[in-house]
Amino acid sequence: MARHFHDHQIVVASHNPGKVREISDLFRPCGIEVLAAKELGLDEPEETGTTFLENATLKAKASAEASGLPSLADDSGLVVPALGGAPGVHSARWAGPERDFDLAMERLFKELGDGNRSAHFVCSLVLAWPDGHLECFEGQVLGTLVWPRRGGYGFGYDPIFLAEGEDQTFGEMEAEKKHRISHRAEAFRQLVSACFKTGE
Repeated sequence: MARHFHDHQIVVASHNPGKVREISDLFRPCGIEVLAAKELGLDEPEETGTTFLENATLKAKASAEASGLPSLADDSGLVVPALGGAPGVHSARWAGPERDFDLAMERLFKELGDGNRSAHFVCSLVLAWPDGHLECFEGQVLGTLVWPRRGGYGFGYDPIFLAEGEDQTFGEMEAEKKHRISHRAEAFRQLVSACFKTGE
């Protein structure tokens, strides 16, 4: 049985403004105040995990311990089977210290060449309480990669990702539509169902 969330504030354990914005949008119907780790001056722990879940757990636990508040961490990325799963947990690192995802996308297509363009996004969400309790969830969305990039919405690899059954990349989608079908939205639905619904 998952632990229900009864607090009024939650920390999003991320320094990525795009990710914080998406999670804040998803939390809006819950009526919870969302605080960003960066606003609280919390350090970003080194992501030493080999899986999305391990990295999300590291970030959530560090934030909960430092802030004394329940904290939600997301670790997500693009998985390209033809590249052996890369960029995977290194999705952000491919963008370099300046987080230049234009360079990251160019690198991806250079390395992919004529390889299979199937890909999927993965999102692991970990909700950590200061007492060490954890709840973990994971969402995925399948799709293909397109080039050249399309659209100026979203962030990261969104302009080159076309979800199955869609004719717009995540970079072309309005936020409301992306929030219905994305990997983060799927993980978030699981989180809300497990921890935020009373069943009344």
